[in-house]
This record gives sequence, structure tokens and C-alpha cells, in this order.
Amino acid sequence: MHLVIQGADIETRDLKELAKLSGASAIDRLSATAFRLRGATPAEGITGLCINARLDFGFVPEGRKLTDFRLLVMDMDSTLITMETIDELADMLNIKAEVARITERAMRGEIEYDQSLRERLALLKGLDESALLRVYEERLKFSPGAERMLSAVQAAGVKTLLVSGGFTYMTDRLKTRVCLDYTHSNALEIINGKLTGQILGEIVNADAKLAAMKRIAAEIGAAPAQIAGVGDGANDLKFLAECGVSFAYHAKPVVREKTTYAISHAGLDAMLCLLSAEQV
Repeated sequence: MHLVIQGADIETRDLKELAKLSGASAIDRLSATAFRLRGATPAEGITGLCINARLDFGFVPEGRKLTDFRLLVMDMDSTLITMETIDELADMLNIKAEVARITERAMRGEIEYDQSLRERLALLKGLDESALLRVYEERLKFSPGAERMLSAVQAAGVKTLLVSGGFTYMTDRLKTRVCLDYTHSNALEIINGKLTGQILGEIVNADAKLAAMKRIAAEIGAAPAQIAGVGDGANDLKFLAECGVSFAYHAKPVVREKTTYAISHAGLDAMLCLLSAEQV
């Protein structure tokens, strides 16, 4: 196996100590922010050193290739993009803090997701539809490395699915903007140009995200081992558990503990060095 180390500031002394701890045979520089320790094995002390040095790390099986994967499943808010859409909409009504507190509790798994969404949407009742466009145009930003990551997986022939408890207004535009293959999210009810505080159809919760992933995987013939997934909140855990390789991106502890890899310091393109034993 190889041990991949990633971070904004990787000290040579830390690399040498990690190589010693893991019994690595060589150190390869993959980029300015990533190194590969060849022939490494798990050992006591690696996790603690990386945590203290604010480094992301992960063991990658030799021979793994990006083209081994057929589907990448992604959460949207605070994963593919930096913001929580519903919190930014709430800011238009000067109630961002109130809504954000509910969002945080849901992401930590402290309250049931459907309940949290209903509570937050009820607070948005009466918001003008134009606020959606303002949030998209003025506040939506991709997470660091997101576009590079997407370009690489798409070039490798991997299909992309965005599953979100957010809203079709955003996911539809992102689908066109970065050429996503599939999206699945909530449709807001809007009457006379105002949000009603309700959604149309069933809520896209953890079960709905998993169902969407399974449906698309069956459609394209992707086995679980050929699926990679990334998310940050408790609402992502069910689909992440069914992925061959899963990532917790700047995520809550409950998610970091249950995924293959945790990316806590690097950008989304850090996934590439973990999805392939080759340089991407």
C-alpha cells in the first residue's frame, strides 16, 4: 500500500518520521500539497502525528486507478459548494443565525432531518423568489479544488451524481455549469413569486439520497466497489456507507468516524490522490 499525505504546509521532518513509522520504501512528491509514501503499512503514531501537524492522510491500495470507478456521488451544501443554501436564504430575512443553528443540529445528527428542514423552511415563508437568484449569483462558490476534481473524474469517464437536501434551483444550475450527469434535490413550492415554506413532493433526506444513488448505479451498471461518495453531514451517512470508497469533507465527527477517508485540511481535489495509486 501507499500512504498519501496532504496539506498546505508539509514539513520534511514530518514526512521522514511518517516514512519511518510506516516502513515506507520511498517518498514521492505528487504536488506542492501532496506526497506519497510507497510501500507503507499502518502503524501506531501515524494518526497522532498527522492530527498534530494538521495533515490529511490515507492508505491507498497499490494498483488502484481512477478508472476503476464508475460513479461519484456528492452532497452539495458545504461539500461541492462552500455555503449552506438555506442559511444564505435565511440571511435575506435577517434570520441566518436562527436557521443556521437548526442546520448545525441536523448535520450533527442531533435532530431528525425531515423535522429540521420543515422548521427551517417555515421560517422562510414569504421570501421573494428573487432571493434564490441573488444567492446563486452573489454567494455560491465552489469548494477549493472542486472544479479540478470534477474535471479529472469526468475525464476518466466517471459519472457524477449530486444528491442534496438543498434545492433544484441550485442543483439544476450547477448541473449545467459543471456538466454533472445527474442531480436529485428538493423542489421548493413558490406561489405568486413567494416561497410558501413548503416543498413539492417528498423530502430528499438520507433515505432518498441512498435511493437515488442505487437507482443511478443500477442504470449505469456500477457495483458498490465502483462507487465513490463524498459528504459532510449526518444526512449523508446512509449513501456513504454503501460506497466502495467514501470521503468526509471538512465534516462533522460523526461522519469522519464512518468513512474511508477524512479530508479536513485540503481541498476536494485531495480525493484524486486517494482514488488512484497513480499520479492524477
